[in-house]
Amino acid sequence: MKKQILDVIKQYQSIIIHRHVRPDPDAYGSQGGLAELITASFPEKTVYTVGQEEKSLSFLRQMDIVSDDLYKESLVIVCDTANEERIDDQRYKLGAELIKIDHHPNEDPYGDYLWVDTSASSASEMIYEFYLEGRNAGLQMSQKAARLLFAGIVGDTGRFLFPNATQKTFQYAGELIQFEFDRASIFNSLYEMEPHQLKLQGYVLQNFSIDDNGAAYIKMQQPLLNEYGATPSEASLLVSTLGSVKGIKAWVFFIEEASEIRVRFRSKGPVINELAKEYGGGGHPLAAGASIKNWNESEEIIHKLQGICKNEEK
Repeated sequence: MKKQILDVIKQYQSIIIHRHVRPDPDAYGSQGGLAELITASFPEKTVYTVGQEEKSLSFLRQMDIVSDDLYKESLVIVCDTANEERIDDQRYKLGAELIKIDHHPNEDPYGDYLWVDTSASSASEMIYEFYLEGRNAGLQMSQKAARLLFAGIVGDTGRFLFPNATQKTFQYAGELIQFEFDRASIFNSLYEMEPHQLKLQGYVLQNFSIDDNGAAYIKMQQPLLNEYGATPSEASLLVSTLGSVKGIKAWVFFIEEASEIRVRFRSKGPVINELAKEYGGGGHPLAAGASIKNWNESEEIIHKLQGICKNEEK
């Protein structure tokens, strides 16, 4: 499939690359990294990256403005997005052909060409593997591409601390850092927090709830976010905070937005993506997300998460 995707890319003069809504570093890294890889390899092509800007990730890349007409003759590639509903900018349907590149479970097999590898730590890791496959057929890595792919891998592996960081992940990261880019700057930009975020993190650590079976949760409503001057996106960045708590097995953050409540799941062992699917979401077995409309549903989710953690004992 990697060879087939490269053959398709070679056929198009214009390529538009999408990723998922509420982007994380891997979304930016795989999308931008692929764009820079294609640009370095085929400078005669025009490559665009689209989607709503995420302020906290603007240091990685700025998105392009693309007209509807441009899609008609363009190849569209979607990175790091499991299902069509979560693709940022629904104009992806207007393209001449569609490619899906993703590392989440392939429960929504959209696109004319699909490359899904759930064993990969990240979509960024997959893009580097795509380069390795095609470097004898015209693909060239660049410093800009390497920087973005490294950032994406770092983000989705939690600085290589998560179980999805495999021997291959470390190998690829080691090869990427042979290119000259400022790794310290990437780590600082990804993980440094503003004072108000640190204070909100302190609130989380002091106010989360955990039961005897290791199931934990915290609810972050709009008045709380307003008190700390934090946006829902900034609050979501704190979801890994509880990973250092001894005795915790799985946890969920409920973060209120204007029209819905964002639900962020994390786990140290119990599978939680099936629970996310029950509420229109999805993700990986140990990291998933969903959205709900009211706080009554949050109580249902907490009860079900507690049952999952309890059954993990058996």
